[in-house]
Amino acid sequence: MKEIILIKNGELALKGQNRSNFEDILIKNIRRRLKSLGKLNIRKAQSTIYLEPAEDDYDFEEALQRVSLIFGIAGFSRACVCEKSMEDILSKAEIYLKSTMENIKTFKVEAKRADKNFPLTSPEICREMGGKILSYFPHLKVDVHNPDIVVYVEIRDFAAYIRAEQLHGAGGLPVGTAGTASILISGGIDSPVAAWTMAKRGLRLNAIHFASPPYTSARAEMKVKTLLSKVARYSGTINLAIVPFTEIQDQIAEHCPEDYFTLIMRRMMMRISEKIARDSGSLALITGESLGQVASQTLPALVSTDSVVNIPVLRPLIGMDKEEIISISRNIDTFETSILPYEDCCTVFTPKHPKTRPTLELCENAEKGLDIDNLIEKAISETVYTYID
Repeated sequence: MKEIILIKNGELALKGQNRSNFEDILIKNIRRRLKSLGKLNIRKAQSTIYLEPAEDDYDFEEALQRVSLIFGIAGFSRACVCEKSMEDILSKAEIYLKSTMENIKTFKVEAKRADKNFPLTSPEICREMGGKILSYFPHLKVDVHNPDIVVYVEIRDFAAYIRAEQLHGAGGLPVGTAGTASILISGGIDSPVAAWTMAKRGLRLNAIHFASPPYTSARAEMKVKTLLSKVARYSGTINLAIVPFTEIQDQIAEHCPEDYFTLIMRRMMMRISEKIARDSGSLALITGESLGQVASQTLPALVSTDSVVNIPVLRPLIGMDKEEIISISRNIDTFETSILPYEDCCTVFTPKHPKTRPTLELCENAEKGLDIDNLIEKAISETVYTYID
């Protein structure tokens, strides 16, 4: 019995003349994510994308799992392929629906007849299928208002399909439809959630991580790579830049007022990140800041860090509280990794009394003792790049 995956792309229906382009990008993303599983035929028709395995040993369950994480997919289902005849549809229904129907009590049938040449109308298809299901599974009852499950029969131009469960997809827009941006990734809870959130809106991700050995360990770097690999299940491959930051932090500690350490550190990070982002084709930076969450995330502090770059800074978590952010991190499986006790450079040299309401003039005065241009140039020249899948 031949089985395929049917994909509904939800939000793309609103894209008007751009819809076809968005669908093509989604199909490329699907093809890339499923490539390692074997040969797969993909086509689109009538607002649906069809995934048809070309090999008998195709790992269907793994394909379903991967499809569930691809942005741009609103819903998907496994479906049985039938000939366009009620005889074939009804005969395959008993076998295909057996495991699904054994553990429920109520059902209803819905039919969609895209091929108007099919001899039965949609209500007639529903009656035929409903009656046959009751004869196959006598313990069931019909409930048209609140059924345990809905059995769908679709009559398309080229075939008929039976499906019994519509699964929720990841939603959002296909990655790559909104351009590319660079996430400043630490080992904390917030930045992986910010990366995931912006990938869901169609952004392709690059990532920038600041490492400060010996203040930070190799385990902290591996933690970041693990977090990005979890985000990459949704976003696809991420290009990661690992920037050496030890010398810059030492210079800040030696030449700058202690209460400005965090602000100056972040201003240096933003300067470096802008240059790396532009070189990698990113049109914006992404950070995981939430307004007022810590001293460096007050509005005056954010203004002081943004003032050193001429590139948009996206902060998707800016209005969220910590519980909201933690909830998302649990859903995308980054929380347990984020709370591992490996320090990142953002926690190094944290001042006892950080400045919460800095002015731009005071920040500029506080960092006058730094050779900013040479420090940035050296850090970028020593940056290491790798790919995260």
